[in-house]
Amino acid sequence: MAGVMGSFYLGWRYLRHHPGKTTILISSITLIAYLPVGLSMLVDEGAQSLRARAAATPLLLGARGSPVELTLNSLYFSTDTPALTHYAALDAIEPARAQAIPLYVRHQARRHPIVGTSLDYLDYRALTLAQGRGFAVLGEAVLGAQVATALDVGVGDSVVSSPETVFDLAGVYPLKMPVVGVLAPGYSQDDRAIFVDVKTAWVIQGLGHGHQDLARPESAAAVLKKEGDRIVANAALVQYNEITADNVDSFHFHGDRGGNPLTAILPAPVDDKARVLIQGRYQSHPQLQVLQPRAVMDELLATVFAVQRYVLVAMAMVGTATAAVVLLVFLLSLRARRAEMETMSRLGGSSAAIGSLMLAEMVIVLLSSVLLAALLSAATLTWGGPLLQAVVMN
Repeated sequence: MAGVMGSFYLGWRYLRHHPGKTTILISSITLIAYLPVGLSMLVDEGAQSLRARAAATPLLLGARGSPVELTLNSLYFSTDTPALTHYAALDAIEPARAQAIPLYVRHQARRHPIVGTSLDYLDYRALTLAQGRGFAVLGEAVLGAQVATALDVGVGDSVVSSPETVFDLAGVYPLKMPVVGVLAPGYSQDDRAIFVDVKTAWVIQGLGHGHQDLARPESAAAVLKKEGDRIVANAALVQYNEITADNVDSFHFHGDRGGNPLTAILPAPVDDKARVLIQGRYQSHPQLQVLQPRAVMDELLATVFAVQRYVLVAMAMVGTATAAVVLLVFLLSLRARRAEMETMSRLGGSSAAIGSLMLAEMVIVLLSSVLLAALLSAATLTWGGPLLQAVVMN
């Protein structure tokens, strides 16, 4: 026992004396052991999370186009905007069959998606408030838990929408929105979103606006001409980029509400029969498509898993080559240390003792590598899934 411990002690001292070579060997073997395992864990964890959210959404209604783009935008709030449908499609869904929830996911505030919807969405996703209340007035916002932390804002503060382009020729100004609520962590994509009423999202788009009352005497400078009850404003008209209690009544929308855009509609069917009837109604619709997000995500993930298999094969080939190089390094090290081993032999060391010393060095390197690979795998299991989703969805 003492001889074994002595071999490990001498091996440890030798490896410490050559930190460069030891670090390279341990790093190489750690990567060989970790990468296939870590990749599989990342893909499995990400796929499980994506599938869970898709499974919780039985149906998704939107304009005909890419099913993947529509699903990613509506469920995971990716930045790509799918083909738009109209609010009239939501009005066409019978309340007795499904609760129709509007979605307009197009704008951002400091790289966080702004989700135009209704309060029914919070109930649909079982989201609860940690602070404040839900949005009730045009212009109010409710923040996801991660948004509140990242922006360091809370109830009583404000967030400002980001312009889509640097130079907005349409004159659509960023909207300052007071924060009236912060959601409790839901550990989903909702944590990194900002929720507003769909009409607020339309105001951000420029489809609704508020301005000073042209009928009042103090607005005379902004009047170009007046014909009966019709007043035409000039360029001096002041448009508001913040909705307050004083100016909220001046905000209005031109045209029919049914013509305003939505990126998607979440129909929450009351039962399986209603779900089948909704699917049948829109199966051959010329402008709209109804999707089962779970099926769309399964198809997408099947492609990911197919690519994963090729990557694992490539990793296995690289790992084999790396293992051969590591073995060659050990053999060359033994050859370079021939004089050292001869000295040990002259001092009375047996061939078995010298061999056990060399073996102890290899065991220490291998055990250290396996331990590091295990620690990396544990870290991947804990933080890999959320990190992967953050990278993919941003």
